[in-house]
Amino acid sequence: MALHQNASGSARPEPPNRRTVLAALGAGAALPLVAAGPAAAAGARPAPRTAADVIVSPAAERQLIRGFGGMNHTVWISDLTPEQRNTAFGNGEGQLGFTVLRIPVHEDRANWSREVATARRAIELGATVIASPWNPPAHMTETFVRGNQTNARRLRHDMYGAYAQHLNDFHQFMRNNGVELYAISVQNEPDYAHDWTWWTSGEMVRFLRENAGSIGTRVIAPESFQYVKSFSDPILNDAQALANTDILGAHLYGTQFQNFPYPLFRQRGAGKELWMTEVYYPNSSDSADLWPQALDVGEHVHRSLVDAEFQAYVWWYIRRGYGPMRENGTISKRGAGMAHFSKWVRPGHRRIEATAQPAPNVYTSAYKGDGSRLVVVAVNKGDAAVSQRFVLENTTRSSVLSWVTDAGRTLAAQPGPGLSGGSFTAVLPGRSITTYLLQ
Repeated sequence: MALHQNASGSARPEPPNRRTVLAALGAGAALPLVAAGPAAAAGARPAPRTAADVIVSPAAERQLIRGFGGMNHTVWISDLTPEQRNTAFGNGEGQLGFTVLRIPVHEDRANWSREVATARRAIELGATVIASPWNPPAHMTETFVRGNQTNARRLRHDMYGAYAQHLNDFHQFMRNNGVELYAISVQNEPDYAHDWTWWTSGEMVRFLRENAGSIGTRVIAPESFQYVKSFSDPILNDAQALANTDILGAHLYGTQFQNFPYPLFRQRGAGKELWMTEVYYPNSSDSADLWPQALDVGEHVHRSLVDAEFQAYVWWYIRRGYGPMRENGTISKRGAGMAHFSKWVRPGHRRIEATAQPAPNVYTSAYKGDGSRLVVVAVNKGDAAVSQRFVLENTTRSSVLSWVTDAGRTLAAQPGPGLSGGSFTAVLPGRSITTYLLQ
């Protein structure tokens, strides 16, 4: 990883710069913002434009939602403070409501204890913890020539069994310290490993087929950096490798929206989970409070859930100037974009069928929880307000609560629109994200 200066001036490893470029490419797949028109006459406000109805069908269930969250890596940046842990994983006012924490499997066991405190607190607050390795212990690796890279690193083929035991040892260590891992990954970004350990898809399949069955928790693979299907296809096409894989994990750096769907997973992934385990979006160079650019996060989460049908959405660093939590420990605008999902779409909710794009620049999705709980999230990336009608099929719900984030408000509670005859109409402010809770 390239070294950059952090806020305190000390050098810290950061994600490779290529991600800024790749993420910008991914942003290019988004629909452009509607250009602002001529200024309205003084004192006059243009009437909201009307979109097609959003039809919400609670009976048409889609994927089970596992949660939303981010990464904590205490060797590369400082650990979250106790207060910041509460902000990340609590679900009160001014908190993100995250329900997934990702931590590293350090190659040096002396560093394992550094990840315990935040992971333990996350679990106390109801979160799921997953772990990913960047490198095996040094004695398990060898160098080789890969293109122009003369010191590329890979796991020695005679060390596959020992490496599986290394992952098991981390799982047991965390368990002994009050952290039950939900899953552990074979390798972080094996197909973009200039600064860590390379794997070919064939090596990944071999490890999954011959060694992953001995790992005592769920197994994540392959965590391709750009959701490269040619890397994960061989897993889906190998019965034994697939049997030993519990979660197909992917990163979305620069992945075009049209490449979000995965038909082969739909065909062969029955009984497996599909998680997006790392991204920042649209880049790591801008402040997380730059508006309306931060609104891109809302669309990115929407497309990850609706187009890709991921069950989890996990950011890179939880606390960073470009992340969901500012360095001072408060929620950023990008964080609010995630929180409009994470605070109300909780683990165990199911996405349900809803009109995904009722108008240009408007994106809507819906989810249901226990009982009569229903959540609708609407993103309006256009600069004009939209009058949006939501029609709920076969509903007995009677009240609507809502929260909005736009240029001047962040997760602000609003008077809920009236619900009558199974429908309600709400004005989506220009360049905003709104969550509606019906129960």
